[in-house]
Amino acid sequence: MKLNRIAIFCLAATLLATEPNEATKRWWTHVVALANDGMEGRDTGSPGYLKAERYVVTQFEKAGLKPAGEKGYLQSVPLRVVRLRTDQSSIELVRKDGVKKLEWLRQITTGARVGLPESLEGDLVFPGDGPAAGSPPLDTTGKIVVQLPRRAAAGGGRGTGTVRTSSAATIAIDSTGGPEPPRWPVSYSVAMSLAESVQRQGGNGPLTFRFNPAFAGELFQGSGHTYAELQKLADDGQPLPQFEIPTKLRATMKVESGELASENIVAVLPGSDPALANQYLVVSAHLDGYGFGEPWNGDRIYNGAFDDAAYVATLIDLAEKLHESGSRLKRSLLFLVVTGEEKGLLGSRYFAAHPTIAKEKLVADINLDQLRPIFPLKTLTMLALDESSLGVAAKQVAEKMDIGIQADPEPERRLLTRSDHYSFMQIGVPATGFIFGYEKGSPEEQVYRHWYAERYHSPADDINQPWDPPAAAKFNDFFGRLVEAVANAADPPKWRAGSQFAHADIR
Repeated sequence: MKLNRIAIFCLAATLLATEPNEATKRWWTHVVALANDGMEGRDTGSPGYLKAERYVVTQFEKAGLKPAGEKGYLQSVPLRVVRLRTDQSSIELVRKDGVKKLEWLRQITTGARVGLPESLEGDLVFPGDGPAAGSPPLDTTGKIVVQLPRRAAAGGGRGTGTVRTSSAATIAIDSTGGPEPPRWPVSYSVAMSLAESVQRQGGNGPLTFRFNPAFAGELFQGSGHTYAELQKLADDGQPLPQFEIPTKLRATMKVESGELASENIVAVLPGSDPALANQYLVVSAHLDGYGFGEPWNGDRIYNGAFDDAAYVATLIDLAEKLHESGSRLKRSLLFLVVTGEEKGLLGSRYFAAHPTIAKEKLVADINLDQLRPIFPLKTLTMLALDESSLGVAAKQVAEKMDIGIQADPEPERRLLTRSDHYSFMQIGVPATGFIFGYEKGSPEEQVYRHWYAERYHSPADDINQPWDPPAAAKFNDFFGRLVEAVANAADPPKWRAGSQFAHADIR
C-alpha cells in the first residue's frame, strides 16, 4: 500500500505542537519520568531498569497499594544472558579484487546463542528455485547459502529453493515490505532466557544471518546477477536461477554469557466484597525497553515511551485515581509490572509459572501494550475478542464511549502471542490487550504504519514525538471503566465454549 504522505503530514501536523491536556497532565508526568534519557531505555536488569523500578514502587506505595511480591513489591526473575560482542567480532566479504568489511547490526547480524562458532568461512551460493530441467542442483555442502525473502504462501508463490542442511550457514535477506518493516540498524544481538528453562547448547541447524536489503547488492557482485534483478523476478512470481557467487564470507564471532536477575513489580488493591475479594483481576504492563543500542542519528537510547512506559504510567494513574476517590472495587486488583517482555515475555512467563497469588484466584488479565495514542480514538482492536466474556464486557463499556471494538484485522502479525497477556492465556486465565484501530486506507492507518516504520523499537520512540492527548485520555478512561466493570461484575470472566484456550482453564 502506497503511503499517502500528504495525509500523514496533515494529521501529524495537528499533533506536533500538542502538550498534555488537563486529563493527561499527571499521566504524562509519569511517562516522562519513565522514558526520559536518564532512565537509559530501561533494558532488562540494567541500572536504568532498576531506577525505573524504584520509581514505580514509590508511586504504588503512595497510591496505597499493598506489596504482593516475594520480597515486598518485587519478584526476582533469574535469567541467562548471551551477547554477541560485535566490538570484538568481525565479518567480511572476500573477493578476488579485495575485501569488503561488513558492519555488524547495520548490514548484517545474527542471533546471539551459546555455541556460535568462533570462526566461519565459506563460499556464497544462490540456490534460487533449484536447477533448470536437466541440470544438476548446486552442491551447498560447506557453503553459505544466500536467500531472498520468501514470497507469500497464500498466493501460491514459489519459495527460494530447499537449502540442504549440509550448508555451513544461511544469509537471509530481509523483506522490504510488510506492516512492520525490518528494523535496521538492529539495536544489538542479545538473547535472554529464564534460568530455569532448558538451555540448548549450540542451537539447532546451520547458522543464519540476517542481511539488510539496502546493502544486498554487495552479496551478488561478480555473479552476473544483481539483487534488483532477482528481487523483481521474485516479486513477479518468476523462477529464480541458481548460481555460484565468486565471494567468500569470513567471520569471527565472540560471544559472552552469564546470569542476571531482574524484577517484576507486584502490588495489590484489596477488594471490598467479602465473597469476591479473594478473586484477583490482573492489570499488567511491561517496564523494560531496549536500553542502549546501535545509534540512530547519534542517539543510542531506546527510550520506549509508548512501548511501554506510557502504559506503566496508566497503571500508576489508575492506582492514584482509585486512591484519591476512595473507590473500592469488589474484586481485588493485582497490579503487575513485568520485566523482560522485549526478550520473550520472560517476566510474565515467570510470574505465570510462579504466581505470588495462587493461580486459581486469578480471574483475568487486562494487559497494556501495543497501544499508540497518535491519532483520535474511534476504534479499538481487541485481541482474543471472541475467546472469552471479556469481549462482551469491553463492548459494553466502549459503546457508552462511542468507541468501536473490532477483532484483530492482521492476525498474521501474531500480536496475540507477542505480549504479556499471552502468558496468562497459556495457563488458562482469560486475558486480552488492545491496539488503536483505524479504517483501512484512512489517514489514521497511514500514521500508524508510519509510526511502525520510523519509531517502533528505535530511539525515535521518545517523549518528544507527536501524540494525541485527547486520544490518550479517552483510552485511559476506557481502561478504568473496563477494570471497574470486570472487577464489580457478579461473575468472573469465562472462556467461551470452543475457545482454543479453554482446555487450559485452571479453575
